[in-house]
Amino acid sequence: MKNIAFIGCGRIADLHARGYAGSTEARIHALCDTNPDLLKRRQLEWQAEKTYQSYADLLEDPAIDALEILTPQLLHEEMVIQAARAGKHVALQKPMTIDLRSADRMLRAVEDSGIIFKITENYVFYPPIVRARQLIDAGAIGRPLSLRIRYIGGSGGGWEVPATAWEWRLKEAQAGRGMITFDHGHHLWSTAWYLLGEIEEVQAWMGSGDGLSESPSMVMWRYKKEHCMGMCDIVQADNLRIPSDYYANDEWIEITGQAGIIVIRRCTGKIQDQPVLAIYTSAGWKEEDLPSDWGLGFTGASQNFFQALHGRSAPLLSGKEARDILRFSLALRESVRKNRSVFLEELDSSWPWWHRRRVLSKRKRLQSGGGGISSILFPQKTTIFADQADALTLGLLNRFDARQAGDWQTIIALDLLADEGKGAGTYTLYIEAGQARLEKILDPAAVLTVSLPAGLWAAILLGKRRIETAALTGKLKLRGRAEEGLRLRTVFGL
Repeated sequence: MKNIAFIGCGRIADLHARGYAGSTEARIHALCDTNPDLLKRRQLEWQAEKTYQSYADLLEDPAIDALEILTPQLLHEEMVIQAARAGKHVALQKPMTIDLRSADRMLRAVEDSGIIFKITENYVFYPPIVRARQLIDAGAIGRPLSLRIRYIGGSGGGWEVPATAWEWRLKEAQAGRGMITFDHGHHLWSTAWYLLGEIEEVQAWMGSGDGLSESPSMVMWRYKKEHCMGMCDIVQADNLRIPSDYYANDEWIEITGQAGIIVIRRCTGKIQDQPVLAIYTSAGWKEEDLPSDWGLGFTGASQNFFQALHGRSAPLLSGKEARDILRFSLALRESVRKNRSVFLEELDSSWPWWHRRRVLSKRKRLQSGGGGISSILFPQKTTIFADQADALTLGLLNRFDARQAGDWQTIIALDLLADEGKGAGTYTLYIEAGQARLEKILDPAAVLTVSLPAGLWAAILLGKRRIETAALTGKLKLRGRAEEGLRLRTVFGL
């Protein structure tokens, strides 16, 4: 049984405390807060053995194994560094801190001390979001293409939040770290990362009708994985009551893939009352009525901390992962300030303009077929790859993605034309029941025949040319059901 101390006993601590109820792995042993009345009430409520009004005094207690730091982000750096020096493991309330240099100092202190360090993010443990991630990983909607989050806040509904809890958030908003896009936004950006992966670039437009809340706002981003994007629209509806057991806001999420759509209908609040998760595929709609109490995410986050303390699980979010979420939030603000998209890695670069120029140049080359302006002035002949065409084609089955194929059944022929006397060959792909077979024939039963020079085909398989460019320039010809070619591209990653 691990002894845990809470530093900060405000409104959010109610949700963190739930994870300790009935736990045989950890207990709330001590509490720390500057408000003596609140401290006394919480001690009675949670049956804590000790209380402190100074976290420095708390850190000297040898009976305490770990901390849950539940204070405003401005205080996080000093508290985490002191905790690391004292050898206390830490679960830190999000966001991690206020800037990247602060985050790096924290991570160095944590690494030097060897303590377990996690940032508590309840959305990545909210059951419908966890289930959506499982479905995506299982290939239920094919290759993901886009994610959309809708956030709406209201003026009423939900639980009472003390004025002191709003006071520090207002100060943060006045400093440019918005209550929605920075504070609550951590949930949204963590969800976007958790479901579909790392983000490369962000573009944002931010409004503010009252000078404090960022409404209406629109945030769009590009994932590092190819051809995958996301967006979030944010609205604060001042005259709208939001049904909620928690804060007066709600979110719903839609993930679209090449073979289906997943919808998560609610998070914090209860605007929509249908089953919380639905998936649409060619077979139609299927709904799943999962547990959807928003507070369950906090319980899951606590259990992850306990497991990490006992060596059974990695902390989620890790310090590095939380830094990436922080970097997204800061890049979002930079996008608004500069009125352009911002690459997240610009914020870590000593020469951000050079990083941006390099990435955009690379993107332009890829979009033009791999060569950019140099390929137009000094084109590289793909003929030099022709003698590799046969071996690369026979290796095509190694690229087959059964999850993307699903129940696809087709016969596609490939006619490689001689390139300066090299590489000619005919092949037929048979795809059925999640399996692929290749034969060196030109089957007349093929529903689609693809014809192109052997060297160009080899260059495509080597990643030196793009199949779209070959089609647009007329060097790739299709006979039959051209739509099968789009599926072929996805299933074999062309």
